[in-house]
Amino acid sequence: MKDELLLAQYDRAVGYAPYGGADAGECSSTAARIRGTDLDSWHDEWLATAERRYAAAEESIAAGDREGARDAFLRAANYFRTAGLFAMTAPIDSRLMSSHAREVASFRRAAELMDPPAQILEIPYEGTTLPGYLFRPADDDEPRPTMILTNGYDGTAEELYFTSGAAALARGWNVLTFDGPGQGAMIIDRGMPFRPDWENVITPVVHHALGFATVDPERIVLMGLSFGGYLAPRAATTEHRLAACISDCGPYDLYDVAATRLPGPLAAQLPDGNAMALRLLDRLVRMVMRRPTAGWAMRRNLLVHGVADPLDFFRLAPEYSLKGREADIECPTLVCSAEDDDLSANAGRLYDALTCIKEQVVFRAADGAGAHCESGARLQFNETVFAWLGRVLP
Repeated sequence: MKDELLLAQYDRAVGYAPYGGADAGECSSTAARIRGTDLDSWHDEWLATAERRYAAAEESIAAGDREGARDAFLRAANYFRTAGLFAMTAPIDSRLMSSHAREVASFRRAAELMDPPAQILEIPYEGTTLPGYLFRPADDDEPRPTMILTNGYDGTAEELYFTSGAAALARGWNVLTFDGPGQGAMIIDRGMPFRPDWENVITPVVHHALGFATVDPERIVLMGLSFGGYLAPRAATTEHRLAACISDCGPYDLYDVAATRLPGPLAAQLPDGNAMALRLLDRLVRMVMRRPTAGWAMRRNLLVHGVADPLDFFRLAPEYSLKGREADIECPTLVCSAEDDDLSANAGRLYDALTCIKEQVVFRAADGAGAHCESGARLQFNETVFAWLGRVLP
């Protein structure tokens, strides 16, 4: 693959192989069938691979091979997610709805076959519920440390199992994953966009987690990935029941990141400056949005933030900032970024402003971990994270 975005998303998919989310051969053969930057081809080929793995899982069930079925359902779930990724646009593309539904169905088939089976959650939240999962390393009520995972723009509660959930389980942790506003089922099925005050999302999640006897109230850790790397520390500014917080490749200030991708003189007119300059900026952004891969990020951004106008996205972006809130974070905090990742380029500013126990890690390209969210190097990332947690948790 020559397109940087397609290659990054390929790496994301195949990078879950160590945790059961992919098989390298299946991914490479799928990629070989995709025609250039044809996003319809991307969807169709990943869908075909996912359907074959789902069918293989059914065959394993019929043959009495529960382990084989679980493994195939897990890979199918990741491939279904990957198939629908570039259909993430407003108005909702029916292919996104279908691929997400099949991702969830496949993952839940796998969850039933885990030992012990994962618990499907509906977490009470402002008159509705947030869908999620509780994974436990053993079928008992022994209090254990619990990791809550929160995602970013285009991830799902199911995908979080592969990012760090399986790694935590293997180390004897409970894991809680969920879709919040703007994420997964909450945006695709329920149309609920992001909100900047993620503390009002995490507090009900923590409260729900504490209802399980196996959750040690003194050892609840929150990790946020990608845009979740902003959401997690934002939540930690007021949710002080957290024992630790981990930010992985998140923006310190969303507007600052977004503005670097705009022509400087035009960006200077935001939010409500020279009308002619803003019209020109709007036209330029819309031109880019029509390009298959270069325009995907903005098409996705409009969907998850619930806006139709690119300029409205730039106007709301300043609300997603950690500036001036850093001193409110009391728990030990690990700030992670990747060397080649522009989204987390300002992670050092968050680290410098924190007044809590803190550590910063910049994952290096020379170690194969320089991509956004350390795609293709999650083993290395998780080793680093759990070593840090072993030092800071009681």
